[in-house]
Amino acid sequence: MRDVALLARVSNKTVSNVVNDHPHVHPETRARVQRAIAELGYRPNLSARGLRSGRTGVIGLAVPDLRQTYFAELADAVIAAAERRHLSVIVGQAGADRDHEIAVIENGLKQTDGLLFSPERLGTEDRGLLDQVEYPLVLLGERIFGGPTDHVTMHNVEGARAAVEHLVGLGRRRIAVVGAHPDRRTGQLRPSDLRVRGYREALVVAGLPEDERLERVAAPWHPADGAAATRELLASGVEFDAVFALNDALAVGVLRALGEAGRRVPDDVAVIGFDNISTGHFTLPSLSSIDPGRDEIAEVAVGMLLERIGWGEGTSRGPRLHKAAFRVVARESTGGTDT
Repeated sequence: MRDVALLARVSNKTVSNVVNDHPHVHPETRARVQRAIAELGYRPNLSARGLRSGRTGVIGLAVPDLRQTYFAELADAVIAAAERRHLSVIVGQAGADRDHEIAVIENGLKQTDGLLFSPERLGTEDRGLLDQVEYPLVLLGERIFGGPTDHVTMHNVEGARAAVEHLVGLGRRRIAVVGAHPDRRTGQLRPSDLRVRGYREALVVAGLPEDERLERVAAPWHPADGAAATRELLASGVEFDAVFALNDALAVGVLRALGEAGRRVPDDVAVIGFDNISTGHFTLPSLSSIDPGRDEIAEVAVGMLLERIGWGEGTSRGPRLHKAAFRVVARESTGGTDT
């Protein structure tokens, strides 16, 4: 580091700031340090840095289930965002189990400096757990209302509303939704409830009547569950000309069941999902979806966590909520050509 500082004509501290991607470095100075790093082949000694600072250079990511493609792709985005900051990531999975999620909140992940956590079973009633957290924590997914923790999430209601508006814009009037929660409670902060809320709001705005027969339960959100719910919908005899699946995994199952029944997509039934996972490019037809801003979620969350760890600015700030931008991706399953 001293050699880099001498060549770049800066202090050791400035080199450290560049290596750790601190934001408040003049662009010209940053470029000069980066040229010196490249010329000298300098690589930070993470072990030595950890011994000096008491930190590991490793952050944790806990998600419900890596078998769900969305969470696997989220982990990939978090790892990429961390690597840009010269950090490593340990990934754990809570298995969508409440007791396991509580244990994660209480203990974090071992040998990490902080945690990004996407809980599935915890809710507003668990707010008190967050008051006891003594390590840097950023929540992903739906906000535990009133909690003291930074939170990075997506526009579930608005994204769902946009999905249905897209279908309405195609002239569809009998729009089913697949993925409602089995208990059918309202007023919850679960993604299923929020997305169903957006679905219903879009129907009201479009002047379309709500029909409970078009709201289909599916849990968990895997392709088999989407297929089973769609087969039940078909067997019920209820007329429908579009399906909004609450995630893309469910939508893959919806496409399968419609194909088995000889329903043409999008001619007979238009289909849109949510999450914009990579699989959607390769279904037949390709799957329209809501892109919830996964890369933005990962980038912002890692940055917030680093601030909480103390490697950046703003560690004394209060809890923040960030909602990533979303967009409608119209592919073949709704007659679009997006790639």
